Amino acid sequence: MDARLLEILVCPVCKGPLSFKPAQVELVCPACRLAYPVRDGIPVMLEEEARLLDDVREP
Repeated sequence: MDARLLEILVCPVCKGPLSFKPAQVELVCPACRLAYPVRDGIPVMLEEEARLLDDVREP
């Protein structure tokens, strides 16, 4: 994930910062507990495409 792109992307729900999880190939919003997939290098920033994170905190 390009660092410059990650700096400007925000969660579409809360407008908060995102972090990239390379092992899961997704962008995570810790505030909303949502994970947005990255497919073929393109972040899919649609709420209906996001998955809800488990109660277990991501490392």
